Amino acid sequence: MRFDELEKKLRIYETAHDFCVPPEIYMVARIDGRGFTRLTKEKHDFNRPFDERFRDLMVETVKHLMNCGFKFIYGYTESDEISLLFDLNENGFGRKTRKLNSILAGEASSKFTLLLGDLAAFDCRISQLPRKNLVVDYFRWRNEDAHRNALSAHCYWLLRNKGLSASKATKEISGKSNSDKNELLFQHGVNFNELPAWQKRGVGLYWQTVEKTGWNPKKKVEEKTFRQEIKVEMNLPMGDAYSEFVLKFLGEGA
Repeated sequence: MRFDELEKKLRIYETAHDFCVPPEIYMVARIDGRGFTRLTKEKHDFNRPFDERFRDLMVETVKHLMNCGFKFIYGYTESDEISLLFDLNENGFGRKTRKLNSILAGEASSKFTLLLGDLAAFDCRISQLPRKNLVVDYFRWRNEDAHRNALSAHCYWLLRNKGLSASKATKEISGKSNSDKNELLFQHGVNFNELPAWQKRGVGLYWQTVEKTGWNPKKKVEEKTFRQEIKVEMNLPMGDAYSEFVLKFLGEGA
């Protein structure tokens, strides 16, 4: 059988279930670490519950993804997950979810592995959001998730450091309200409100225009130029203020 005949016959088995996100639908990629509990708690000696070294690895991975060939207008990371908001007009690979998922998971895995010096893997899924308010709600959801997880993590590791076993520490905080968890920390000298914002809210990344001054060797003069650089925001707002923060990346319109 000739090659073109084989190509036509077998390509269908690769592409039969391809799905392309329709135009004018916002896309958000969520990229999660696979098996990171073992990686960060057993194989590597990261501080608990939060470690600036791990945070910086995740931030550098987000920067890499925002420069890997797709147009992203906002990136967000908390814990071992990353969320990336595509430009509404991004049309790479025909917006095929199969391609987007595999490329972004591969890029994240490769970059983090190189940074850490140990094998790391991520998976990826694409959320399809038809309206701006849903995009805002998505990032509010992840922001609130970061806050909830940070509060529970600080309580859990406080109890573990006091000598409780993993099961007893988990049982102790299970079912407690946020106010009860805050009180637990406060009784042990920890004011949750005063902890670093990046632990409680995650980290945001976005493009900004910066002015640079450089030397023009032909004209032999200094010249000002404007470049796009990634801004890393470690002090994200919360609640409605965060909604407004995200909304500014979406521009005018519905």
